[in-house]
Amino acid sequence: MDMSMDGDMTLASGMMRMYFHFTPGDLLWFQGWVPSSTGAMVGSCIGLFLLAIIDRWVAACRGCMEVFWARRAQIIQSNQLNRSKPKSSNGINPSEQSQPPTLRNVLLLRSPNNNRLAPPFIPSHDIVRGLFYIAQALLGYLFMLAVMTYQVGFLFAILAGLGVGEMMFGRYAKAGGAGHGVLH
Repeated sequence: MDMSMDGDMTLASGMMRMYFHFTPGDLLWFQGWVPSSTGAMVGSCIGLFLLAIIDRWVAACRGCMEVFWARRAQIIQSNQLNRSKPKSSNGINPSEQSQPPTLRNVLLLRSPNNNRLAPPFIPSHDIVRGLFYIAQALLGYLFMLAVMTYQVGFLFAILAGLGVGEMMFGRYAKAGGAGHGVLH
């Protein structure tokens, strides 16, 4: 058996080319997903393009949620600090504590008494954050597998979709610090 990597790799469904090419017939994720006609290749490229846009949308959603979660964590910490002090040195009396959180209450978090470096674990925030991360990782791995087919059409479709998605949603992802996807 020849173990050199100089030629094509034989698979159950045919040959896997180990160089960039435009020819159809590459396996895309599953044994039954082998776009072998021009129409199937165009459909696969459109699907990858749209999936790449969805990847940037997920990053934008995560970025917006990070901003929301940070504000909520500050309010929760502020409320906990206010509850622990019936009358603080800042002049906040107990009647103000029953009101909705204000900027003045939230700014108390910046006091020297609060040494917390990370926001508290809030299950409703952190479980959803984990799900967003899983979605981004899954999409990143799917793109990696598609690019590893060395099909130039797949590569260009993914790159174009990521570019269009970044133009559409990038400003939202940057606001929350989500930045780029997990693997790219």
